[in-house]
Amino acid sequence: MRTLYFLVPGTGGKFACGGLWAELKTLNLAQQICNAEVVTYRQREKDTLFLDDLLKENNLDDVIFIISWGFDVAKLAAKLKPYNVVYHAHSAGYGFNLPSSIPIITVSRNTMGYWGQKSPNSLIYYLPNQIADEFRNFHLERDIDVLVQARKSSEYLLKELIPALQYQCNVVVIDSYVEDLPGLFNRAKVYLYDSAEYWAQQRVSEGFGLQPMEALACGCQVFSSVNGGLSDYLDPGFNCYKIASYSKEYDVQRILKIIGNSESRLVSKNFIEEYRTENIIRRLQIILDDINNFFDTQKHYSANIKSLTKSHVAQSRLKRIWGKLQQKYLSRNKR
Repeated sequence: MRTLYFLVPGTGGKFACGGLWAELKTLNLAQQICNAEVVTYRQREKDTLFLDDLLKENNLDDVIFIISWGFDVAKLAAKLKPYNVVYHAHSAGYGFNLPSSIPIITVSRNTMGYWGQKSPNSLIYYLPNQIADEFRNFHLERDIDVLVQARKSSEYLLKELIPALQYQCNVVVIDSYVEDLPGLFNRAKVYLYDSAEYWAQQRVSEGFGLQPMEALACGCQVFSSVNGGLSDYLDPGFNCYKIASYSKEYDVQRILKIIGNSESRLVSKNFIEEYRTENIIRRLQIILDDINNFFDTQKHYSANIKSLTKSHVAQSRLKRIWGKLQQKYLSRNKR
């Protein structure tokens, strides 16, 4: 199996975000299967490989470069064209295209569907993000009625819904790094998450949405938007509630009802198992075996399936219209 190089712009500082942590977690899982290392490409870091230095080596046939940072993917794909490259796709909607020589691993079925339409000739796989084992229900007394993380939250949530709830229950808003997030989720009865506005501003999709899943694993009742990757696992009325529905007053009424109900629905243990370490490693092993086989045989074949370009789609549409016109003409002549 080839060595995997996970490319990130940097491992902290200004690059610190959920996407980076998710990528580094995937690196740690991959290290249980094969050789895998992190490689930076924007800033040099102590004891960390740097991309430009690696590319000076003569033989890189036995490595695979994993690219993931959405805004940099197009440039990196062009720079690494002579090498084995895999795109680890989190969010969707960046607008770039990829050649069929680059397999795509998606973190959500929502993102998989996006690339299934945009790049139908590529190898495409589904590997959800890992939910760490520490995110579980401790069955403790919950002293927080409503928990909210300010980052990614909508203006409606922060400026309308939260003020309305604060008059009637204990609301905690987090706007900084939390050391013990599982512990905090285990103290909360209800967790609110509304990211649709944030991702609309970014013009890309919610890649996965770890926090609602982690909250569910800890026994919280979740009120959430269901945009992007959230639609993979959130099922309003069954494992969560849809937030920002119709009116603020309706939201407040539903949330207060859940807070006052000690027998609120909790998700089953089996719901979380798909996202636990053991299953993710098993899926990753199968995916990596398939990708390695692809790179072993790729050089013996040429990419000869027509791409789904705008011109190809336009030509196909014209052919279909012309075919319908011919059928109408023939049917009229038979009368």
